[in-house]
Amino acid sequence: VVIVVLFRDHNSKQRERNQYKQRKALLTTQSPPTVSLTVMAKYAYAPLQIDQNRRGNQGGSSGNNLSGMMMSSSNNNSNIPSQADKDDGNDQLVQERMPMCVAICVLLAIVFVLSKGSGDIDLQAQQQLQQQQQHSLRSMDTPQVGATAATATTATTTASGHHSEVYPKPGMVQQQDLVDMNMVPEAAPDSLAAASTTTVNTATIETPPVASCPDCPTCPEPTTTTTTTTPNILDDPNALMAKLRQDALDSTPPHIIECSSAEAGESQDACHLPKSERYTALGQKGATLWMTGCSGAGKTTIATALEDLLVKHHGKHVYRLDGDNLRTGLNRDLTFTEADRAESVRRTGELATLFSDAGVITLVGLISPYRGDRDLVRKRHEDQGIPFYEIFLDVPIDELKARDPKGQYARVDSGELKHFTCIDDPYEEPLDPEITLKTHELKIEESAKILLQRLEKDGILMGPPKVTPPGLPNPDGDLLVDLLVSPTEAPSKQAEAATLPKVLLTDIDLNWLQTVAEGWAAPLTGFMREGILLETLHFNSLLVDPFNITGNGDKLTTKTKFEDFNPHRPNHRVSMPIPITLSLTEFTKDSIEQSGKQDVALVTRMGKMIAILRNVEIYENRKEEIVTRMFGAIDMGHPYIKNIYAGGDYLIGGEIELLERIVYNDGLDQWRKTVTELLQEFDDKGADTVYAFQTRNPTHAGHAYLMKSAGEDLKRQGYENPVLWLSPLGGWTKSDDVPLDVRVKQHEEVLKMGTDHPGGLDPASTVMAIWPAPMVYAGPTEVQFHAKSRRCAGASYFVVGRDPAGMKGSMEAVAHQDDDLYDGNHGRYVLQNSPGIEDMKMLSFVKVMYDVTDNVMKVPDESRMDDFISISGTKMRLLARNGAVPCSATDIPTDLVEANCIPSGFMVPDGWDLVVDYYKNIDNTTRWIPWSQPHVDPPAAEGTVSTGSFGFSTFAMQNVGSASFWHDIEYMPSAYKADKGIINMVTEIPMYMAAKMEVDKSSPGNPIIQDSNKDGSPRYYTYGTPFFNYGLIPQTWEDPDLKTGLFGGDNDPIDVMELGSTSLKMGSVTPCRVLGSMELIDEGEMDHKILCISLSDPDASRIHNMDDLEAVKPGYIAKIVHWWKYYKTSDGKDVNSLGSETPRTVDQALQVLEEVHHRWRSLCGLDGTRRTALSSHTDGFWLASQGCRA
Repeated sequence: VVIVVLFRDHNSKQRERNQYKQRKALLTTQSPPTVSLTVMAKYAYAPLQIDQNRRGNQGGSSGNNLSGMMMSSSNNNSNIPSQADKDDGNDQLVQERMPMCVAICVLLAIVFVLSKGSGDIDLQAQQQLQQQQQHSLRSMDTPQVGATAATATTATTTASGHHSEVYPKPGMVQQQDLVDMNMVPEAAPDSLAAASTTTVNTATIETPPVASCPDCPTCPEPTTTTTTTTPNILDDPNALMAKLRQDALDSTPPHIIECSSAEAGESQDACHLPKSERYTALGQKGATLWMTGCSGAGKTTIATALEDLLVKHHGKHVYRLDGDNLRTGLNRDLTFTEADRAESVRRTGELATLFSDAGVITLVGLISPYRGDRDLVRKRHEDQGIPFYEIFLDVPIDELKARDPKGQYARVDSGELKHFTCIDDPYEEPLDPEITLKTHELKIEESAKILLQRLEKDGILMGPPKVTPPGLPNPDGDLLVDLLVSPTEAPSKQAEAATLPKVLLTDIDLNWLQTVAEGWAAPLTGFMREGILLETLHFNSLLVDPFNITGNGDKLTTKTKFEDFNPHRPNHRVSMPIPITLSLTEFTKDSIEQSGKQDVALVTRMGKMIAILRNVEIYENRKEEIVTRMFGAIDMGHPYIKNIYAGGDYLIGGEIELLERIVYNDGLDQWRKTVTELLQEFDDKGADTVYAFQTRNPTHAGHAYLMKSAGEDLKRQGYENPVLWLSPLGGWTKSDDVPLDVRVKQHEEVLKMGTDHPGGLDPASTVMAIWPAPMVYAGPTEVQFHAKSRRCAGASYFVVGRDPAGMKGSMEAVAHQDDDLYDGNHGRYVLQNSPGIEDMKMLSFVKVMYDVTDNVMKVPDESRMDDFISISGTKMRLLARNGAVPCSATDIPTDLVEANCIPSGFMVPDGWDLVVDYYKNIDNTTRWIPWSQPHVDPPAAEGTVSTGSFGFSTFAMQNVGSASFWHDIEYMPSAYKADKGIINMVTEIPMYMAAKMEVDKSSPGNPIIQDSNKDGSPRYYTYGTPFFNYGLIPQTWEDPDLKTGLFGGDNDPIDVMELGSTSLKMGSVTPCRVLGSMELIDEGEMDHKILCISLSDPDASRIHNMDDLEAVKPGYIAKIVHWWKYYKTSDGKDVNSLGSETPRTVDQALQVLEEVHHRWRSLCGLDGTRRTALSSHTDGFWLASQGCRA
């Protein structure tokens, strides 16, 4: 039949032969020798070349075909082929393809005949064929990687450590069963011979009579032969396709190089966008969730619910792959045979790998019954560095039959369906899946939530790398910020800081420095530049690009440009609602600009160089704009608004290098933890989520109820170990807030009591850590920062109550005087919808009351409200001030104030005692620690002793060697009496220290104490960091009755400025050469300032007067003049006047010194002046020292 179809009739063949001979003769006579070579080449590739010939004839041009050569070989138009020539060419097409067609037909005929078996094959040929087949089968049965011999069941371990077992699958032919099989006919290739896996059948076949042979004397008798026959793999298209597919896979090189940039076996990231950049830009990582389980276990249902959550609620790119959408396209050619099931899993695994590599969270729902197939998919993901989650939906068969959503189990039971997985076909359960869901015990939403939480825990829902422990969120900007320099770098950095211009930090500034440097305000790494401040004020958030995806990686750390914008906006928004700025005065600004340096040293009010600010940017402090946008209220009596207006007229931004850890030495530092330390503590407790509770007041049982209830609710959501972060405010607070030490010590008692009291907390699941930032009382704006900073330290949930961060308006408020500045509900609403808050969730306060029936605070039962008592904060404070004692547990009065008792379950007993102690002694301000202020040792000289806290009103320093700094130290050092102009200086304020210290004229011993403002608060310089050492010259007195012009003396020892380059110790006595003097007119008094240089200063030998000073330190005199004129303006006072802006000469200064020394002698009666003769200005002076009136 084949021959009839392919061959034409005899006449046609004869005509074609004649035409071919003619063309060949023409070529022989007209073409050069190279043409014959072309013909040979054309014959070798006839199918392609003839098609080109045909196209060449039709298109009019041919360079590589026979007709083209014929045309090029002729010099006249007579050689242009006619239509007959074209027909002949078509005939030639058949002619030239005929040998190949015949060969194929013959080969197929032979295969067909031999496949049916033949009695003409002798025994020797059969044995030879069997040996060939056995060799082929043995080579095919070489075990695959990760599998065992077909007869064994052996545990294996995948790259991820998950154990699996590979079993002989149903229908698989084992090696020993194939050795003696004659599987396929001789003509079949070895690969096909190895493919048959069908049971061997035998049959007795009667051989047909042999035709008579004329040349043989006797024909053989018919015989009966028993022959082994095997169903041929060619008879089963699916089996054949599976075998061919497997052969192709087996022959594929293990590493295919996709581009020349990647070496063999290396990552193809060289040829693609790296996953890290792709994931960061997309805001998520790719991962595959492979859901396996029997039919009806809920794979598609749960995947659909999870997809809905991820796409709609989290805005993530997700795609779901299951049997339905795969078999309509990609797997359309596959059946349900074992081989095709394996191929379905392989294809789906490859597709999932590509999807996940592209950043898609891929949800696969396939029964995928065989463990080995799933393990190969897992390995493929692991090899590509892609997260793979095997999720086993573990549901009993009876439950599956009861569900039976497609009616398949009923068909199985009726016998209609055979070979149904999990019933009469095997299902190999995962040995160590990442997640097991017993969906018959869980709601659909609960199952989806479990998977969602696992993705959150592993950082799949964020694009950048995860830098925090599992289950905890990355900080804003996805980078941990810790700006403390290493111990090895610190000495060189300190030395550098000493050479830089100095910028003064207030204690509030120090709180903000700690907040930024420890990572609470990530991604900030310094005080805000102008552009960052503008974004904060107008959007409560920042656009950032920490991984430089859009080319804006340095946005936060470069100087603001208002003309040159990057054409691509940063791709990520983070919360930043509160300005974190550092103000400075014009004096400090000029000092920085005149220095020519781009970096400055940050100095505390106690003179400690604590940090370096790099690449600084100075800009105008637009105070009104900041206040109005930050607070949304007009209240000049607001305490933090006052602080903003008290700042300098300029702001300075730049990046921080913290030279040493910030500590306060107030007994509370154990509760001050950096972001990095907090994350480690959460990890040590095994937290899978953290919820933060901020406290401004002592914690009572109502707070404890809310915190414990929140933890139980999180457990119901699927978290196993939620950890509570008890987070008391630690930075600056207004004066009437409960002091920090009272709150922290009360919290300690709450933790110590544990769960033995309704007001206690379990220390095993609670972490207490002080929050370092100042309070600014900006209501809805500030609460966003409270939440953001807790998120930067690991919290996923933030408990927020009514009117967070609010306060009552002052009597200077335009509206809401002595009333809440902000609506109590606004803070929670704004927080829930604030930009950049990401996935942080809010836990709202609910109203709780005291249940007298069981002495527990809880949500009141509306059906028995008479059993509940409300204890407000105002009532609690009143009871504490009155020293209320515990009520009877069985008889709690309705009016607690009248009974002056507190219910026993309201607060842990020792904690209540602390609160009572505070409110009963609230006016003793020196006893409490209101907020985080540094308690440091003074830079004291040898021979001095101190009491109280340095920088606070309790501080005092005495001189051990003499009774009085003022009266008992010599006016001029005895060793230099012959050297005119050398005096003794007692240092009160060392260089760079802003704490205003002075000798106390009234106290015994005349100690050095902290100067005070009129309201009793410690006094500090605010205009800048003093660039000089400041003190007094002993045994001098500026008598108010001694007039210089219209102004009398200031009633103090005469002041002295030491102008060297080294900081002197407080209380030190230093020989100093007089250079001149200044005359400051300060609030109607003449206040002389002697200018000198320490004899031990490196420049002392070169500086003897003011001219020398200007020559050695150009501009220094102008700097001194500017300081004394303007140093009080930063406190809101007027500019000072000077008697002369040109300093007095050395001789003039010595004349002043002689006069004030003489006045001191009169004060002490050394010239015979009686005490009663002194003016009333001296009343209260302590003069009873050995050197005065002892």
